[in-house]
Amino acid sequence: MRKLTPVLALFIAAAFGLSACGSNDSGTTSTGAQVVDKGTLTVCSDVPYPPFEDFDKSSDTGFTGFDIDIMSEIAKRLDLDLKVQDSAFDPLQNGSALASGQCDVAASAMTITPDREKVIDFSDGYYASKQSLLVPSDSDIASIDDLSGKKVGVQQGTTGKTYAEENAPDAELVSFPSDAEMYQAIKAGQVDALLQDLPVNLDHTKDGQFKIVETYDTDEEYGFGIKKGNTQLVEDINGALKDMHDDGTYDTIYNKYFKVD
Repeated sequence: MRKLTPVLALFIAAAFGLSACGSNDSGTTSTGAQVVDKGTLTVCSDVPYPPFEDFDKSSDTGFTGFDIDIMSEIAKRLDLDLKVQDSAFDPLQNGSALASGQCDVAASAMTITPDREKVIDFSDGYYASKQSLLVPSDSDIASIDDLSGKKVGVQQGTTGKTYAEENAPDAELVSFPSDAEMYQAIKAGQVDALLQDLPVNLDHTKDGQFKIVETYDTDEEYGFGIKKGNTQLVEDINGALKDMHDDGTYDTIYNKYFKVD
């Protein structure tokens, strides 16, 4: 293999450097935190997953939901524009979407777990969640103990799937890429139950065709995922979350989606 002359090597290195920088207008925030696009907080979410994230053509970002409203407020407090992108869940929870520069933050009802913390830095927890079991209203399934031999829909890469694997070993688990496919499957009778986060299953009970028969307290907390090592952005988001709790903004957003009269 021929060696490059020092001058030519320097020229090629500079060219690659310019090319890499030109691939996106990356930059920093006022605090020095790294962001993918200058002046913008780019957020990835696995959509739809109501009430946390859903499509909304009428909104500025094209999306709505609890996560989106929280991130919109955080971006505002960091003096950044908000850009939201739809993404599959696996690249978010395994850190690849963040590591590749697809987005700055994974905001997708994602539970903080030790395995995920190996590849993602998390914000402070912003939502405490439970798992739940959803069945058709006329189903004779009354608890997780009745799932032996039953087809149970779970979302791949989630803590709901892990819970089902550990607590319903005799069930036939059917993995789906997102809640949208899971919900269509139970409506079509392709699975007998769905085991996943309580607020999402609750959304499926609105038309009376389905019911929640059990909930499971798993001590889960959702966190916003940030690229490993971007500690300043973690600090910025945590600071904004604290301020939102202190001034009541968090409660206002929370009550919009979860308040029970």
